Amino acid sequence: MSFIHKIIDKARHPISSSSSSFSSISTSTSTNEDKHTTTKPKLKLEDFSLLRTLGTGSFGRVHLAQSRHNNRYYAIKVLKKSEVVRLKQVEHTNSEKHILESVSNPFLVNLWGTFQDDANLYMVMDYVPGGELFSVLRKSQRFPDHVVKFYTAEVLLAIEYLHSKDIVYRDLKPENLLLDASGHIKITDFGFAKHVPDNTWTLCGTPDYLAPEVIQSKGYTKAVDWWSLGILIFEMLAGYPPFYDDDHLKLYEKILQGKIRWPAYFDPHAKDLLKRLLTSDLSRRFGNLKGGADDIKTHRWFDGVDFSRIAARQVRAPYIPQIRGEGDASHFDRYPESNEQYGLACPDIHRDKFIDF
Repeated sequence: MSFIHKIIDKARHPISSSSSSFSSISTSTSTNEDKHTTTKPKLKLEDFSLLRTLGTGSFGRVHLAQSRHNNRYYAIKVLKKSEVVRLKQVEHTNSEKHILESVSNPFLVNLWGTFQDDANLYMVMDYVPGGELFSVLRKSQRFPDHVVKFYTAEVLLAIEYLHSKDIVYRDLKPENLLLDASGHIKITDFGFAKHVPDNTWTLCGTPDYLAPEVIQSKGYTKAVDWWSLGILIFEMLAGYPPFYDDDHLKLYEKILQGKIRWPAYFDPHAKDLLKRLLTSDLSRRFGNLKGGADDIKTHRWFDGVDFSRIAARQVRAPYIPQIRGEGDASHFDRYPESNEQYGLACPDIHRDKFIDF
């Protein structure tokens, strides 16, 4: 197996100063109806038929589910309350719910509702049938320039939207980018997202994508997402991230040193943009300057990209997943199914920690 394939096939797990996050799979296909102005009936487990597992994590799993009322397919994230508490993820879990309820954007996963029983928390989201961009990248090894520009443009607009609401995402990577039936991006897994008007200090994210200021335990800002965008662009163009090591401490040293080996086939404009994103100097990092995201959009590498058409999803995606009808889950890996039954009565000692569910 080549060096590139070793990297791209390696499972990359997010880290947190308190513990590991939930696995990076969630959800979404349907249109974003105005979820902020309509009053939805309270959801419950009996409203759904739970089907196969789409992903697993430290304290739960994501199921493909079908509504017994409208027959539509959803992804339901089931979190075991005892494990969320044990792994000190109560704040992240409540934050994920509140942030998803507060956002509405075509490139973000849509949360339809939440509920809980004695043992578990449930988050009902749109089902995104095209699977992870990571899987497509792994099969392609690397993407040509025009493909990377398309995905980058959609992600950029999503990050710009989140930042306009003072939300830092903090876990950008191909595993967290799902493709809908038309091949457009949906960002998922908001377990590390946080409302940050100014600074935050929490160590969390995926090691390959951590910005220098996070590693150095400095207070950091939304600028960390622009660093991660640079890592994402590099990985899509090269097939591997610019900084890599199996040993996390050595990886962090490489990130802090900032020395990048540039593949000869990189477009000079792409290389120039990446140098402006992957800089530890926050006073020079694109996205974090006075021009904000516009500095990135107007860079020469994006010449010819119409961001207004991208925002309206009017640009045809470079890869359209083959979907064999609603509920097709063939683009997701198979996971061993659990025999655990949901909804059983048991002592509910943690309900007070999740009162908003």
